[in-house]
Amino acid sequence: MATTPEEVLRGLYEETLVGNAPAVLSLTDDGLKLGMEPQSLLFEALIPSLEEVGARFERGDFFVPEMLIAGRAMAGAMEVLRPLLAETGVQTIGKFLMGTVKGDVHDIGKNLVNIMLEGAGFEVIDLGVQVAPEKFVSAIQEHQPDIVGFSAFLTTTMPMFKANMNALQKAGIRDTVAVMVGGAPVTQEYADVVGADGYAADASATVKKAKELIERRRALVNA
Repeated sequence: MATTPEEVLRGLYEETLVGNAPAVLSLTDDGLKLGMEPQSLLFEALIPSLEEVGARFERGDFFVPEMLIAGRAMAGAMEVLRPLLAETGVQTIGKFLMGTVKGDVHDIGKNLVNIMLEGAGFEVIDLGVQVAPEKFVSAIQEHQPDIVGFSAFLTTTMPMFKANMNALQKAGIRDTVAVMVGGAPVTQEYADVVGADGYAADASATVKKAKELIERRRALVNA
């Protein structure tokens, strides 16, 4: 057991980096037993560790499997911390609604993005896979997210991006939310063609882009 807050934070950072889920969970419990604040565990160890995972991925030192196991290790800690963070009223960066489009059942990439977004301080609402345009519309109306993300893994389901955009337009809510698209076959060019506000090639790029979009939207509101 880690006996000091410093040991807890160092251990959490290192064990998240290597994806050691049992150790991350155990250290999270140690920290809470020592009376550490949930925010401190999140912002001083877990988030910096996941940011380092993203940086290593961008440099080519880490690959998708390493990102996934680090993300899963952090997800275990988040299960414990989420209700505690909610109690302390910790401020989230923004709300991100996510789903894999209709006709597509792939979710590994989407799930990894969700973990990275949560780790960065977003509240994530995941609609799962095979999400029809009308389901996106009703979820946007219900949750009023800052950003909605459409994910597609198959080239055959990419046209659903346009169908979703049309549905948002028709419902009169296109301007109320920023739209991000992503997935293995998706490109910036395709995102531009369907009229999305943002595109990201991987999970760590998604977090960066999402933060940018939120800052831009808030700047416009406050202008």
